[in-house]
Amino acid sequence: MNTYKRHRFPPDIISYAVWLYHRFNLSCRDVEDLLAERGITVSGEAIRLWCIKFGARYARRLKRRHRGYGDTFYIDEVFVKINDTQHYLWRAVDQDGEVVDVYLQARRDGEAAKRFFKRLIRSSGSEPRKIVTDKLRSYGVAHRELMPDVIHSTEQYANNRAEQSHESTRVRERGMRRFKSPKQAQRFLSTHAAVYNLFNLGRHLVRAEHYRSLRMSAFKEWNAVAA
Repeated sequence: MNTYKRHRFPPDIISYAVWLYHRFNLSCRDVEDLLAERGITVSGEAIRLWCIKFGARYARRLKRRHRGYGDTFYIDEVFVKINDTQHYLWRAVDQDGEVVDVYLQARRDGEAAKRFFKRLIRSSGSEPRKIVTDKLRSYGVAHRELMPDVIHSTEQYANNRAEQSHESTRVRERGMRRFKSPKQAQRFLSTHAAVYNLFNLGRHLVRAEHYRSLRMSAFKEWNAVAA
């Protein structure tokens, strides 16, 4: 079945707009202006609908093609206010900074932790060797019941990697003037994480030539999932 059936614009324009929106801190109006500068007239509302429809599809395809995560997961949760109601954004990253999963929940008790741990196992395909968390007792509950053989570290400052990983989505949240609903937030954050992983190339760790090669490979993979 043609993914782009009944869409007036060609796939390369749609995928480019979706990529711009999730790769950079841009609004749909910003993307509209960037496309207009290239002679492409499309409304910001159309771009928003493209991001909703195609962003999730691209993210699922990227996750299926993902080459796997490291053996250590850094897990943290932060407060997110949506429509004056407090929610908790749970996030896990591996030792290379790859986002294993993000999950928005209304609570941060033991049951919420267990739901997130079950998602982690599904997302990664197996249990990690080690998890690193803060001292929230909910993590201990989930660890004892679901991952008793996994090393669990709660040392001070050990979880800075997970705490810092929230910054990119905090920037987007401010740019979007906060998330409008839990469903919209979860949809955006899941797609944003998949795109982030694809272009998380460790630029400061490799030579310029190697980085450019990795970037070209990332673009080829993006084009493949958007085809």
